[in-house]
Amino acid sequence: MTKANASLKLDDQQLAKICTSKTWVQLVKANMPFATFEQFQAAADNAFKQLNEQDWLEAFAGHPMIGDLSSLQKKYAQGKALSEKEQREVKLASTETLQELLSLNQFYVEKFGFIFIVCATNKSADEMLAMLKARINRTREQELQQAAIEQQKISQIRMEAYL
Repeated sequence: MTKANASLKLDDQQLAKICTSKTWVQLVKANMPFATFEQFQAAADNAFKQLNEQDWLEAFAGHPMIGDLSSLQKKYAQGKALSEKEQREVKLASTETLQELLSLNQFYVEKFGFIFIVCATNKSADEMLAMLKARINRTREQELQQAAIEQQKISQIRMEAYL
């Protein structure tokens, strides 16, 4: 789809690849079809504004844990929705960095009740580790809000795949 003069209608499965919150999927779907990408973006943004904590947690659960070596290998093997730079950066990460990411993310889950969410595009594993270290001492409310922002960034990138 180009940014103008086309019709966009996605099914539940396609929308869930963008964001796994069932509420978000239904809210976006209710506004289809979209004549422009901008309408799609507006519907997505409006849907995000309506999510409650459970909806956000459902969206976060759709992501692999950063630092989980097997999940990361699967995630980056898919490749289509991820930039080459992102893949290259993760491939360059040391095992020690990935193990520290996993360890800190496990602590993060215990503290906050959800995994560390970050828009990983164009970020190295070391950069993500630094972000995790910077965010781990926040309150749950602060982290829920930041994770929601990161989820929206990730979703925006995934939406652009439908252009």
